[in-house]
Amino acid sequence: MEEKLEKIRHSLSHILAASVKELFPKAKFGIGPSIENGFYYDIEEQLVEEDLKKIEKKMKELIAKKIKFEQKEISKDEAIKIFADQPYKLELINELPGDTVSIYTTKDFVDLCKGPHIADTSEINAKAFKLQKLAGAYWRGDEKNPMLTRVYGLAFETEAELENYLKMLEEAEKRDHRKLGKELDLFSFHPEAPGCVYWHEKGMILWDELEKFGQSIRKKYGYVKIKTPQIAKSGLWVTSGHWDHYKEDMFVFKVEEETYCLKPMDCPFNIQIYQTKQRSYAELPIRYTEIGRVMRNEKSGQLNGLFRVREITQDDSHIFLREDQIELEISNLIKMVQEFYAALGVVPKFFLSTRPDDFMGEIATWDKAEADLKKVLADMSIEYGLKDKDGAFYGPKIDVNISDALGRSWQVATIQLDFQLPSKFGCEYVDETGQRKTPVMLHAAIFGSFERMIGILIENYAGALPFKLAPVQVRVIPVGENFITYAQEVADKLKSYRVEIDKSNETIGKKIRAGEMEKIPYLLVVGEREAANDTVSARQHGKIDLGEMKIEDLINKLTTEEK
Repeated sequence: MEEKLEKIRHSLSHILAASVKELFPKAKFGIGPSIENGFYYDIEEQLVEEDLKKIEKKMKELIAKKIKFEQKEISKDEAIKIFADQPYKLELINELPGDTVSIYTTKDFVDLCKGPHIADTSEINAKAFKLQKLAGAYWRGDEKNPMLTRVYGLAFETEAELENYLKMLEEAEKRDHRKLGKELDLFSFHPEAPGCVYWHEKGMILWDELEKFGQSIRKKYGYVKIKTPQIAKSGLWVTSGHWDHYKEDMFVFKVEEETYCLKPMDCPFNIQIYQTKQRSYAELPIRYTEIGRVMRNEKSGQLNGLFRVREITQDDSHIFLREDQIELEISNLIKMVQEFYAALGVVPKFFLSTRPDDFMGEIATWDKAEADLKKVLADMSIEYGLKDKDGAFYGPKIDVNISDALGRSWQVATIQLDFQLPSKFGCEYVDETGQRKTPVMLHAAIFGSFERMIGILIENYAGALPFKLAPVQVRVIPVGENFITYAQEVADKLKSYRVEIDKSNETIGKKIRAGEMEKIPYLLVVGEREAANDTVSARQHGKIDLGEMKIEDLINKLTTEEK
């Protein structure tokens, strides 16, 4: 069914374009592929959201006519005549190889397309598709080209599947980390620094808790902390290969006639620390870790809250080791991933990313590196998927994805095996016979970037973060000014937690509602009875009333939550 559904989605993109052509005869058309969950078409026309209903209505009228999708091979000269008033199609025609092109005719609409398509519109369930939204899109993704209007549509096999997906989107909107981040006072974005995050006080508490937990795991596995610069001359990146393979994603600038780059990766700097003295086989493995802040020149249209930023903070690690140590070190990295994600309540899924087309080095070396990764995964009985040709340009890798509460998959951790960079930089160690050898290098990030991980956690928990990560864990609510002193006594007894007192003049009802809206794990109401009994009236987030409790009993409960 997946193959047929993809054909339906692609065919709907043609029906969309045909409908726009009838309603807006002067429209110019780009491309219209099928995509996950639907389709889109890029169009040069001043469309507004209100037009979507008109276009969708026209699409359903065309679908009801059981229009055929008819394919034909024609000469390029003939195609140029057919698309004489369509500049984007002409550009594509001129770039296609050969003397002929494929076109599809749908009623009066002709499109440049190689297919495949359904036979006719009777195969489309008119109740199982919906036009979703408009967005801006540069022609062919290049910001130097004209901005077109991208019309997105959703399409499924059944009406029920469409309805379920729309409900999921509605829930996703409620969980949007950008919205929740603002409401919970965690972070903000500002146009003066696009793609960069302003972390507020409460956001930094969450950040610090993640960092502290990550460091505790690394310390257990023998990692040592380092810190490296933010900029370097271009020569460093020429040596590493980033200049040839990654330059377009780097920030490059001139200083005193020298070309400098903001670092997009930490690895060359870690290599330079390794090279500061002669290394012996007995020292290896050397495990460096740093909270590395890197800058990548992401396109403005690709920026997406915390999920896609220009300033990225990684829990980065680089390990220098002998070949006989590869399996143990990679297996330990996988154990670290499993330990970290288990604590966050999510299940990691593993993928092997293999040699890309734009690779560096010898194929035989790549084959060995991929075989090493496969062996470790097999020895640890880990099921894994394949990401063909998705490795880094210097080596294959194990990528880790997690699924959130809505079933969406996110790529987070990565473990990369590298035989290339140590050789390019001339890294050495002296083996037990006195011979100089080149070490192997592992690149690893256990939760990827702080920004993306925090965004995922916010959406996964709908802002109601686990107790150990919550910026404010407990809020004490006195029923009036007379009980602020007792509220302070309670807060003092809970000082090992992140606790605050609500001293506002609002009513108790409003204070409780505010605490629920801020998703604070525990609200403690204190008044005359509680002060007399040395208790609190406790309420857990989610409107769970725990009733009156002794403070000692509450502390026991909170201690359990901390584990």
